Amino acid sequence: MAERALWLRFLSGGDVDSLQITRASIIEAVEHVVAEHGRGHTVFEPRVHLVPDNGGAGHFNVLRGHVSTLGERGISGIKVVGDFVPNHLQGLPSELGLITLYDPTNGVPLAIMDATLITEARTGAMTAVGAKYLARSDSRVLGHVGARGTAFSNVTMLDELFELDEIRVTSRRPESRAAFAERLRSVTSTPIRVVDTADEAFDDADILIEASRLIHPEPLLHTGIVKPGAFVVPYGTISAVELDLLDVMDKVVVDDWREAQAGRFGALRAHVDSGRLSESTLHAQFGEIVAGLRPGREGPQERILLWHRGLSILDVAVAHMILSRAEAANVGTMLHYR
Repeated sequence: MAERALWLRFLSGGDVDSLQITRASIIEAVEHVVAEHGRGHTVFEPRVHLVPDNGGAGHFNVLRGHVSTLGERGISGIKVVGDFVPNHLQGLPSELGLITLYDPTNGVPLAIMDATLITEARTGAMTAVGAKYLARSDSRVLGHVGARGTAFSNVTMLDELFELDEIRVTSRRPESRAAFAERLRSVTSTPIRVVDTADEAFDDADILIEASRLIHPEPLLHTGIVKPGAFVVPYGTISAVELDLLDVMDKVVVDDWREAQAGRFGALRAHVDSGRLSESTLHAQFGEIVAGLRPGREGPQERILLWHRGLSILDVAVAHMILSRAEAANVGTMLHYR
């Protein structure tokens, strides 16, 4: 039998933008795949890091995942995303990513696409879905530390799900937080308040998001700042979490316990390494809660923390949704693979 020609679809950042994917669509895709993870319908390998000899400028994350319930035959994908904090000095995003999708039944490559938006949006969507199940439904004040990377999606997706009275933002650089606030004001009518410190952002907040870009560990999230009933999400690459913070939490939830134990980076790395967070102290994996297998929030006074490291299956699910939209609209460039 003659070998058939194979083509794949290339989607640039502009192609992805042209599809006008809504925040609601991304949240829906993420919530679905998280539930599928809870039901055991996903496969993924631990993320790995490539750390070049570049003087500490940054590193690459490599994520690999498969979702058996997407499309007729499932979908597999691999994403490579850089984490280069100083990129703003070159006028570049700190996280630039590329994802490839494959037919899991024969290994045929289906698509190559820019994953910069996917990385930002799926992380923000995971934060929002986490709040949907774990925050108080009457949450009114959001405190957000960090102004780059996933920050915009974090805030806008939470703002879409909750009737917020105030959003407080801060970051290390005054010009960065001011620009972030102006960008938010252009898309929401919720009052945005710029503050100088993490304590000001988090004080009496109902939802506390730590998305800092620290170079060295610094306790921005500490026990005295988290009020009863608060929902806390820390996920900086370098930890900004006080070691004693888990002592005041009623529930600690992770996206995947195996992933929580892996790698050299992460907000709760010291808590896992020291045994403060273990399989016995963990409340649940988040997918178990979304799938209805474990309880989420059970009372208005519970302090709940969600640590999500960024599962590859989220990237695969959002990329699959984008590819489906692109195929329907005939967007992108078809490349002759072989």
